[in-house]
Amino acid sequence: MSQRQVLQVFEQYQRARTQFVQAVAELSARPQNAESLRSAGVMSLLRPLLLDVVPTIQQTAALALGRLANYNDDLAEAVVKGDILPQLVCSLSEQNRFYKKAAAFVLRAVGKHSPQLAQAVVQCGALESLAICLEDFDPGVKEAAAWALGYIARHNSELSQAVVDAGAVPLLVLCIQEPEIALKRIAASTLSDISKHSPELAQTVVDAGAIAHLAQMILNPDAKLKRQVLSALSQIAKHSVDLAELVVEAEIFPVVLTCLKDSDEYVKKNGATLIREIAKHTPELSQFIVNAGGVAAVIDCIGSCRGTVRLPGIMMLGYVAAHSENLSMAVIVSKGIPPLCTCLVEEQEDHIKAAAAWALGQVGRHTPEHARAVAVANVLPTLLSMYMDTHSSEDLQLKTKRALKNILQKCTYLPALEPLLQDAPPNILKHIVGQFSKVLPHDSKARRLFVTTGGLKKVQEIKAEPGSLLQEYINTINNCFPEEIVRYYSPGYSEILLERVENYQPVL
Repeated sequence: MSQRQVLQVFEQYQRARTQFVQAVAELSARPQNAESLRSAGVMSLLRPLLLDVVPTIQQTAALALGRLANYNDDLAEAVVKGDILPQLVCSLSEQNRFYKKAAAFVLRAVGKHSPQLAQAVVQCGALESLAICLEDFDPGVKEAAAWALGYIARHNSELSQAVVDAGAVPLLVLCIQEPEIALKRIAASTLSDISKHSPELAQTVVDAGAIAHLAQMILNPDAKLKRQVLSALSQIAKHSVDLAELVVEAEIFPVVLTCLKDSDEYVKKNGATLIREIAKHTPELSQFIVNAGGVAAVIDCIGSCRGTVRLPGIMMLGYVAAHSENLSMAVIVSKGIPPLCTCLVEEQEDHIKAAAAWALGQVGRHTPEHARAVAVANVLPTLLSMYMDTHSSEDLQLKTKRALKNILQKCTYLPALEPLLQDAPPNILKHIVGQFSKVLPHDSKARRLFVTTGGLKKVQEIKAEPGSLLQEYINTINNCFPEEIVRYYSPGYSEILLERVENYQPVL
């Protein structure tokens, strides 16, 4: 065989490999083909092509494997069992930028499905190679590596610590300073995924100087970048007072309040989440937010959006109100109660209603003045009906019950309590009747009104256990009125009167 014929054979072989790997890559781009390709044993056929002498074949083989592994954990498991990962990692530091991007894509696609698969990526030594890729000249390689690291770190604190131990955090902080927006986004997202698990991991991110650089990007015009920046700052601030104070010291207020008016719903939500994570820690931090105009801005945000975007804002108001009487009054004065009532009525999801009920309970639990502010919004009947509704989730029933108890135990505004006497179950009724028993002995106008509006009649109709707290409250109320008035409104008294009429013998 001549040299020319040998070359022709090699060219045909190369052409066949190229055609095969390109066809597989194209087929793997469509989810419906994934199982068929796996059944045909394509994994074992692609594996040797990762070491092919032709770079484009290597890259395309890696791309096909990444696409397959991306679909589900079974296919990702097949990549792990096929002993493909060590091969990828080995080549990661040696090959060109196109291969590095494709290899990082495979590692990300495998690691994203579960902690077990992510652990398999860690065990093959991928983290150190990915960290080196964060220093690559090509922004696309950095982006692919940061993405893979983020998918591994997001599962749990152990995997996140492994990413930290590989030296990735300082390099990710450098990445958020790069000019490419896509790289900034992924790097911020990965820092968020590392920070979320524990105060120690968040502190590692802080120690690398991340907060100052993240804070500078809050006003970046790119919405997707703002989402990730706000998320990362939230994940840092949530863990402790010290970390929250460090975020505040980066002068994010009042700048972050502009995010609550952003056209992007996720920017709004993440902005409100960041404010919530700071407000929850201490009265001082909540007061700082109030002084910066944060409560009014969050109330406006709740009024301008719907669904889960409202949730962090609702909770933020609850946290602020919970800290002290003054902070709760700041929520009331800023007209925070009507939007919370609206959320309770309008929203379809029970967990959002539950959050609104909880927040209203925190606002109303401090003093009679606070409770009255909630009660006059006519929200107590709504809370009661949700508590008694068998279709309400367990959490919604619990939150509405607690909110009712918090408000009722302080409420002395009787016109708001009276409508509840008719329908409230005994465990709620005792709080309502208890409030009447506190107010009526000292207020003659309230006693007169209580009779004329039918309140006294409703109290006589309550069937309380003898010797119970509820019975004691009823006795206290009855002692506020002449005996004949109490008797007159007692059930069955009209029959007694009629019987006396029938038995009466007129004097002729």
